[in-house]
Amino acid sequence: MTGKILLTHSYFLRFDPKQWKQQQPYPPLGTICAAAVLRKAGYHVALHDTMFATSAEEIMPVIKKERPEYVIIYDDGFNYLTKMCLTNMREAAFRMTKLAKQNGCKVIISSSDSTDHPKEYIGHGADYILVGEGETTLLELINHLTKNEKSIESIQGIVYEKDGEMVLNSKRDVLKDLDSLPMPAWDLININPYKEAWQGKWGYFSINVATTRGCPFKCNWCAKPIYGNRYNSRSPENVIHELMYLKQHFAPDHIWFCDDIFGLKPMWVNHFADIAERENLNLRFKIQCRADLLLREDFVADLAKAGCESVWMGAESGSQKILDAMDKGIHLPQIYEATSLLKKYDVKPAFFLQFGYPGETLEDIQGTIKMLLELMPDDIGISVSYPLPGTVFYQNVKEQLKQKANWTDSDELALLFKNTYSPGFYKQLHRFVHKIYKRKKATKSIRGIIKAPFSVSYKEFRNALSILYYIPASYIYKWRMMSHEKKYVI
Repeated sequence: MTGKILLTHSYFLRFDPKQWKQQQPYPPLGTICAAAVLRKAGYHVALHDTMFATSAEEIMPVIKKERPEYVIIYDDGFNYLTKMCLTNMREAAFRMTKLAKQNGCKVIISSSDSTDHPKEYIGHGADYILVGEGETTLLELINHLTKNEKSIESIQGIVYEKDGEMVLNSKRDVLKDLDSLPMPAWDLININPYKEAWQGKWGYFSINVATTRGCPFKCNWCAKPIYGNRYNSRSPENVIHELMYLKQHFAPDHIWFCDDIFGLKPMWVNHFADIAERENLNLRFKIQCRADLLLREDFVADLAKAGCESVWMGAESGSQKILDAMDKGIHLPQIYEATSLLKKYDVKPAFFLQFGYPGETLEDIQGTIKMLLELMPDDIGISVSYPLPGTVFYQNVKEQLKQKANWTDSDELALLFKNTYSPGFYKQLHRFVHKIYKRKKATKSIRGIIKAPFSVSYKEFRNALSILYYIPASYIYKWRMMSHEKKYVI
């Protein structure tokens, strides 16, 4: 079969200083899913993984070695960092496109950013953009290019240029039977640098697995350019098969189930827990879920039985007004109740929090801080509201995004639209909330040491000592925050 194919992606961990420092890299799952589909169809595929690369130019030796006819930049649609469309990664994609074209390759791109901005990518040399879920579209396109199967006009879900005009073919429906897909091409990944990064910084190794695609909920700031609002799930048996493969070949200590919503299908988690127990899987994992789905005790009990270590909830705000404005469909008491239930089963709750949503006031901010310090989740992730194309939120503020619509990297935290307070205030608020949260954690550790001084772990002792940093740091960041908004008092 003709047409050698090189797959790559445009997420460079080194181009995102915050994430590079964090050292929690996950392989490009979407990319190796696409590779598996092409390989199953009989194509020769190779992978250039840019996760640890230092520049886009590192693709050149691979192109020289593999001599591909097609270079496919296929980003991981399961990773929120790629959904953010950071400009560092966009520029890397443009550069790799240029290098591939200079070497006579056709370039096909699939990503959240190219789905949202196909004209820009075509303008930088890409031949085809895959819009939405890409595996079936990619296979049909490659079959057309190599074997002249189907007409180009009949292939759903692609954008290309014809006679100087942009052509957008009809939309493709998402795949419903996820078990029909082959297992991701894990053998193409050099797992060693991933394992070394995790073990060197955290003392364990985590790897990513997706059990579902899509999310049926309608939070108006959340973009779903790849999998949309449909929710489709793999069977528990299919997932366990992949986990057993990973356990045998890569020996992970931990799994990140990178679904937007884990275990929404009735009885899925119960079935999964039973199989995991029967197969003696013994893998710890973390998931993402909604507070209102965590109110059933049998569901949480099954999560714990299956090995769930932590649950990340999109708490977002401690203000019901803001949650309603977001169309979140969550009520504050549900966040409190879900947190309590998780702790009952020794599952660690973790919160995503978001500041800067339009209309947010001092009272709303204080409500979020109050909720955080009362519930004290095991971990937090804080962001500033970020308008993503295709969302109601984006439509409401897009007129203010003429000069700048994307962050350079995930730590930029610039407020891209006009709000109650200044962009500088929100950036310092992010830092301040982290500091007061860590200060309270340190205080809790000190109390634990006082109660049981002879059973103190090294981690607890280190957390207690950190109060020497977090007390002054919290006051410093409070002062910095107030320097942007003198009227703000907390």
